[in-house]
Parts: sequence; C-alpha cells; structure tokens
Amino acid sequence: MSENKVLSSVKDEELIKKRRDQMIKGALILFKEKGFHRTTTREIAKESGFSIGTLYEYIRTKEDVLYLVCDSIHGEVKKRLEAVVDLKQPSTENLCNVITSFFHLMDEMQEEILILYQEVKSLSKETRVYILQKEREMADMLEKAIITCLPHKLAKQDTALLANNILIQGHMWGFRRWMVQKEFTLEEYIERQLNFALRSMGIKS
Repeated sequence: MSENKVLSSVKDEELIKKRRDQMIKGALILFKEKGFHRTTTREIAKESGFSIGTLYEYIRTKEDVLYLVCDSIHGEVKKRLEAVVDLKQPSTENLCNVITSFFHLMDEMQEEILILYQEVKSLSKETRVYILQKEREMADMLEKAIITCLPHKLAKQDTALLANNILIQGHMWGFRRWMVQKEFTLEEYIERQLNFALRSMGIKS
C-alpha cells in the first residue's frame, strides 16, 4: 500500500498531492491536540481549509487520513536521515554524526513520533503492516551505517539489535519525556546514549 492507493475521485495527481499535504498538516495539528479518535473528519476539513465534501473527494475514511499522516511522518524521517548518512567516507565519526543527527531529528519530531506510537493500532491490518515496514526501513538504514562505518565486523544479530536500540532510544526521548527530559538536557541525553552505543559496538568513547 502507498499514498496513491488511497482512493480519490479526483484524477489530477498534482492536485491530489496538494490537497493531501494540506490534509496531513491539518490532521497533525488536531491529532497532537485531541488524538485520532476524538478528531472528526469535519474538523480535519476545516483545519485543512476546505469543506467536508472536498475532503471526501480525496479520501474515503478517517483511517485514510491517519494512514497518510503516518506515511508522511516516516517519509520525513527517512528523507532527513538519508541527508546525513554519508557512506562514501565511512568512519566512526560519521557513524556518531548519523546517530547524533537522528536524536536531534527525534527531538524536533517528538509529537509526530508520539502520534505513531499512540495511533498506529487504529489502522487496519493491511495498512498497519505497511507502516511497520517503514519502521523496519529506518532500522535498516541505521544498520547499514553501523556495518559500513565500523572498523570491525559485528555479528549480524548484534548489528540488527544495536540499530533497533538506537531507533528506540531516539523515540524514547519523546514518548518518555515526562521522565528523561527532567533528568537530562538533549545534549546530555545524546552524549550518554552515544557512549552506550559505542561501547556496545566495541569502541571506547
């Protein structure tokens, strides 16, 4: 499943993208404030700047909007992570830069990450599988950075686990902020998590 498989009665691809981008921005504002279940499609239409009738020209259900929001969040994370993953000159320093950039990105997008954790269960099985596959792609990118940048080889399972640990540590800054953000500044959190990761990889920090 992808964005173009969300049914639309409009055939103009450019207009579909424009309206759905408006819809995603409007829905994000409301989901952050009220959550998915307490938000109505009428409210999404109003926040997006068009009528409820127009909204239903571009989607069929409220779940379609949630899917588009989740897909958009993952797309933004992937785009911005790809921008900092430079594997042409692999080094431990490059790997540290990738992990640091990922944590900064998770700080900027913590509200969006919370929406993913809280609302993905509301998607149908087919759509949820697609969104979770996007999550696996994020872990794969981190895993590739570890494999490429480390001066020594790790066991495949260890590498996969380390990549997932980094992913969850980034998410944790947002979904457990009630605790960790009282104890650490973002820079302190990054420094400690980076030290833990490097030691796990067999590198002295």
